[in-house]
Amino acid sequence: MKKQFNGFRLRTVSALLAMAFAANTAWAVDPFTVRDIRVEGLQRVEPGTVFASLPFRVGDQYSDDKGSAAIRALFALGLFKDVRLEVNNDVLVVIVEERPTVADVDFAGAKEFDKDVLKKALRDIGLTEGRPFDQALADRAEQELKRQYINRSLYGAEVVTTVTPIERNRVNLTFSVTEGEPARIKEIRIVGAKAFSESTLKGLFDQDTGGWLSWYTKSDRYARAKLNADLETLRSYYLTRGYLEFRIDSTQVAISPNKQDISITVNVTEGARYVVSSVKLEGNYLDKDDEFKSLVTIKPGEPYNADQVAETTKAFTDYFGNFGFAFAQVEARPEVDRVNNRVAFVLQAEPSRRAYVRRVNIGGNNRTRDEVVRREFRQFESSWYDAERIKLSRDRVDRLGFFKEVNVETSDVPGSPDQIDLNINVAEKPTGSLQLGAGFSSAERLALSFSIKQENAFGSGNYLGIEVNTSKYNRTIVFNTVDPYFTPDGISRTIDVYHRRSKPYEDQGGNYELVTSGLGLRFGVPFSEVDTVYFGTGIERITIKPGTNIPAAYLAYANEFGYTSHSIPLTLGWSRDDRDSTLVPNSGRYQRLASEWGVGGDARYLRANYQYQQYIPLNKQFTFAFNGEAGWGKGQGGRPFPVFKNFYSGGLGSVRGFEQGTLGPRDVTGSSIGGPKKVTLNAEIIAPFPGAGNDRTLRMFGFFDAGNVFGETEKLDFGQLRASVGIGLSWISPIGPLRLAVANPVRKFAGDRIQKLQFQIGTSF
Repeated sequence: MKKQFNGFRLRTVSALLAMAFAANTAWAVDPFTVRDIRVEGLQRVEPGTVFASLPFRVGDQYSDDKGSAAIRALFALGLFKDVRLEVNNDVLVVIVEERPTVADVDFAGAKEFDKDVLKKALRDIGLTEGRPFDQALADRAEQELKRQYINRSLYGAEVVTTVTPIERNRVNLTFSVTEGEPARIKEIRIVGAKAFSESTLKGLFDQDTGGWLSWYTKSDRYARAKLNADLETLRSYYLTRGYLEFRIDSTQVAISPNKQDISITVNVTEGARYVVSSVKLEGNYLDKDDEFKSLVTIKPGEPYNADQVAETTKAFTDYFGNFGFAFAQVEARPEVDRVNNRVAFVLQAEPSRRAYVRRVNIGGNNRTRDEVVRREFRQFESSWYDAERIKLSRDRVDRLGFFKEVNVETSDVPGSPDQIDLNINVAEKPTGSLQLGAGFSSAERLALSFSIKQENAFGSGNYLGIEVNTSKYNRTIVFNTVDPYFTPDGISRTIDVYHRRSKPYEDQGGNYELVTSGLGLRFGVPFSEVDTVYFGTGIERITIKPGTNIPAAYLAYANEFGYTSHSIPLTLGWSRDDRDSTLVPNSGRYQRLASEWGVGGDARYLRANYQYQQYIPLNKQFTFAFNGEAGWGKGQGGRPFPVFKNFYSGGLGSVRGFEQGTLGPRDVTGSSIGGPKKVTLNAEIIAPFPGAGNDRTLRMFGFFDAGNVFGETEKLDFGQLRASVGIGLSWISPIGPLRLAVANPVRKFAGDRIQKLQFQIGTSF
């Protein structure tokens, strides 16, 4: 009778009723053996997904607890809006109603963000095309979008979600955004400051109350992360000037009722200014106390400086690491004398145990081969842990330029207290570039350029590049490749193949041409971790094609030595670069020496060029930069120096304010022909652009330039140097580094060609 009763009884269980099975026996179903299971209501979800979530199978015993568990498991998938269980003659029927699928996500009124950025933010919380739609998720998406706008100081932004059902149980989501105006910082107060003026302290902040350039820098837009960084800068300013007990008591950020104005108040307690009375060492220093004392940068008699303390403890830890003590502990313990405002430091050291590096593990290099990273490492497996070599290894990997991030971490080896593993984690970045360019001028009409470069070809670490230029006056095709590890010891090999057709002088109205074709082979030998010596050879063929308006210097050389010259140059060079940045350097030095000796063929000559750059940070905002360059060339074998190997001066990169390449000797036609002797001196004071705060991508500079080019028979006469002064703008723009200069020649001679406004865009090497 019970089976028959069950056959007629239709049992519908919803999510709430399923949770009530155990509490309400009136709705209970007597246990039975499941004869079959059917699923109804599926549209896109596979039946296997449902069956896999059920806690029972055909032939299993069904109970109320299992039914409740089945409903909970199906709801947990997030795919269904409703789930019911029906029992009919021991057949369990699972009836589901699928959630609609998100067909499209769009944004209306969003101007501050690119739509792809907003879509990524929603994708991170699980709302994207093809995923089931959940109203709770849509509400969360609204809050996420508002959070994104708050991060841009758009506190008044409003977001409204519109859900539009379409065919096949899908929906389109439209987020309508009313952005409003961004909130601006109207006031910054630093309360409690006595030792320094409030204006001095506020000048340390990257955030400010705005200026005429705030539309670009956005420095008047409040962001919590930026404020935290500014507070750390403020704290560091005091701690490096003797204020050992300086503290920031509180920070209040108030926003106006209309959500347009922000006021920031920072309350500080300066405390007394302390002077270092003494520094002493305690603990185990491996009987190398004198060596460790030489690393101490804390100076008795001078105000307390937190940077010096941190620098000393780090130097001690690193020096312990050089002897294999990877777990050394160094503590700088202050002994404060508040009566006399003096502080003594005790440097307590415990080297702990010595460690070996068992294994070097590399991760994150999905494209780059392991050997490309491993060959840069100077810390070897199965050798003593050496902190100096590990730091050097990390820097060498970073200088490859293949990775956005390079992190080196240590991990203990279980069961081996004297061993550690090194884990190198890298984040790769795109290393290839494809550039297409076009230019138009009244003289050249249309000029096309094309280049493809890959600094990490096929993950091998090798460089491969092809450049093509169809300019009417400078046609070029260049192929070059660099193998940085041509030998296992790190000797690099560079191959250059090139063909150029150019008119090198400023008068380009004629139809003459200088055609240069060549093949070069160079090797770079690392003599130390910072010095590389380059040497190589090649073969070059230079043809002077006569035509109208050909410079007299070309014609004279061709008449005496022929219109075609062959040369076999030997090259020798050296470079050292320890600047902190190649694009916006603030400190460091760069040196380069390149020489070329034509030992064979028709053109016999010696040519050398030396460049020296120095960057000195004057403070956080100002940098002094100096550049000096000297070039020298001389003909060999009784021949003059080849005119097509001359140096040129004038314009950006040499002496600004004069037309590019126009300084120095001229031939009878008045064309600038350059010369085999060159001197260039540049000095700059680099400062933030007014209104740009401390933004290093947009800076201005004042400069003084001097230089000239001299003929082979002329002596270097510093009285003949041209000079100029001026101001300029440096901007790391989205399409490349841009430099613009306005110069006024302060030392010029009759016949000099003046060009006061000059600019260039692109990277110079």
